[in-house]
Amino acid sequence: MIRTINDVYLDLRTEFRKKGIAGYQIEARELVAFALDLDYEEFYNRRNQYIFDKDVQKIEELKALRYSGVPLQHITGRWEFYGLPLEVTTDTLIPRPDTETLVEVGIDLLKDRSKGRVLDLCCGTGCVGLAVLKNVGDGITGVFADLSEPALEVTRRNIVHNSLSHRSLTYPVDALAEPSPVLGKFHLILCNPPYIPTAEIMTLDVEVQKEPHMALDGGDDGLDFYRAVSRNFSAALNKGGALAFEVGLGQFEDVMAIMEEAGYKNLQVRCDLAGIERVVWGTWEPKE
Repeated sequence: MIRTINDVYLDLRTEFRKKGIAGYQIEARELVAFALDLDYEEFYNRRNQYIFDKDVQKIEELKALRYSGVPLQHITGRWEFYGLPLEVTTDTLIPRPDTETLVEVGIDLLKDRSKGRVLDLCCGTGCVGLAVLKNVGDGITGVFADLSEPALEVTRRNIVHNSLSHRSLTYPVDALAEPSPVLGKFHLILCNPPYIPTAEIMTLDVEVQKEPHMALDGGDDGLDFYRAVSRNFSAALNKGGALAFEVGLGQFEDVMAIMEEAGYKNLQVRCDLAGIERVVWGTWEPKE
C-alpha cells in the first residue's frame, strides 16, 4: 500500500497514544522526522510525500527501541525546549516542560536590566540559561556550571548551536561546595538541582532511570542541594540579587524554609501549567 509521511506519522501517533506515552503527538513527530533526517520545517513541508519501505523499516526499528524503555531524546539525541533546538545525551537530564517555569521566572527577574550576569547552576544541557539569554537583552551574560564535564561538553555545543558563544562561559562547579571567587558575582542564580530522594530513584519510571543518577539524586530527603546552594552561593550574589530553584512535587514549603533560614528575603513561589508549585525564589539582602 502506498503511504505518505503523514500517514505513517498519524498511525504512529495513534499507537503511541494507545501505549500511554505522554506527549505522544510530539514523540511521533520527532521519531518520524529523525528517521527521515528532517528538521521541523521539512517535516511539515514534506508530509504529503510518499515514504519508502526502507524508511518505514527504520521507523519500526526506532519504535521498538522506544518501547524497550529508551527515552526518545536519547534515541534522537535532540529535543526542543522553550523554542530552542538542543542536543541531549545520556550524560544530561532531559529538558522537560515543567522547567520552562524556571525560565519564565528568570526572564521576569532580568527583563528590566540592560546589563547583568546570570549563573545556570547544575546546567546539564544548558537549557535554562540558554532560554533565558535568548529572551533578555544582549547586555545579559551567562555562566553555565556543572560538576559533570560530559554535561558541560553538551552545554558548549548547545551554546554554539544557539549562537550565544559571545555571551556565555562554562565552568566546572560542585554545587554542594562553596563557590570559587573566580566565578565572580551574579544578579541571578538559576538552579534546577537533583531533588529526588535517594531511595525513590529505583522506583521511578524505567525511562527516568536511564538518565544520569547524579542529576537526580538529591540525598536522603531530596533537599541536599537546596541546603548547600542556599547556604554557600549567597557569596556569589550581588546585594539584591535573586536565587531561583526548580523544586519537586510537594517540596516548595521545605525549600522556602531553607532559603529563609539562609537569609533570603521576599520569598515567592510560582506554579507550572499543571498548577504544581514548581519554582521558589528569593532575594539576597545581606545585613549591613
